[in-house]
Amino acid sequence: MPQITLPRRIAANMATVLHGQDANLRKIVSAWVTGLHVLLDDFPGTGKTTLAKALARSAEARFSRVQFTPDLLPSDIVGVSIYDVQKQEFRFHQGPVFANVLLADEINRASPRTQSALLEAMAEAQVTVDGVRRALPNPYFVIATQNPLESHGTYPLPEAQLDRFGIRLALGYISAEQECQILDYAQTAHPLDKLQACATLDELIAAREAAARIVVAPALQHYIVALVRATRERKDVLMGASPRASITLFQLARGLAFFDGEDFVTPDHIQEIAVDVLAHRLALEPQARYGGITGSNVVRDILQTIPVPV
Repeated sequence: MPQITLPRRIAANMATVLHGQDANLRKIVSAWVTGLHVLLDDFPGTGKTTLAKALARSAEARFSRVQFTPDLLPSDIVGVSIYDVQKQEFRFHQGPVFANVLLADEINRASPRTQSALLEAMAEAQVTVDGVRRALPNPYFVIATQNPLESHGTYPLPEAQLDRFGIRLALGYISAEQECQILDYAQTAHPLDKLQACATLDELIAAREAAARIVVAPALQHYIVALVRATRERKDVLMGASPRASITLFQLARGLAFFDGEDFVTPDHIQEIAVDVLAHRLALEPQARYGGITGSNVVRDILQTIPVPV
């Protein structure tokens, strides 16, 4: 029997309302434990909002949602200072970014200026308003969503913002049997209404510290670097993955090992998550894009060519 680690317990709790998503829950909870943000690139109605709410509720975390629109301003996200006439001073009113779990819904509908308001928050868990730095709650986690097919009224995420997301996933459609189960559970009330917390934020913070102690052998560290550097040497890649990608792959592999109750990372952990970590960070040559090559194709090909440490 695998050890019932905190991430495994949270994923099992979330699975009671998110059917057929065990593999994705494993990756998302591991990302949460290691402090990495997630981009969900999928069609409407696949459970992205439910996932974010279930994650927050499972650990009694403060949840906030921002619906990104073209007229959304940075101050609508981070907050604003308002003058108090009675006290004759400015008082800061926190924006929705001050939460443990932030759902940035349809993030590509907002302008690049508004999208960039999240860069500091995602990278440093803080925001700067009127020259004052304000720390965000600990832990802090962003789940952003976007529709991969819709292009009207959207702004593609710039490379700098994509690089802030630890992994990019798609939930996808579930089987007919699982969809029937959802209908059965929804006859009386939404499954989220019955979901109970199975952990606390203090436990999550302790889990982050424990995951940071997972051992990654030097040979596997070199393997991670080799995979990332290979993306920069491909002729069909205009811009390869940055050193931040190496760090992310390193951290998330430790998160998966911690999820499994292991004390060390294996090559399987790295290979399991490599496509989700690296593919969205690659900018392909136009000829490659027009030829149907994707970032995922490139990473899978690299995984086949780089020798695996024994």
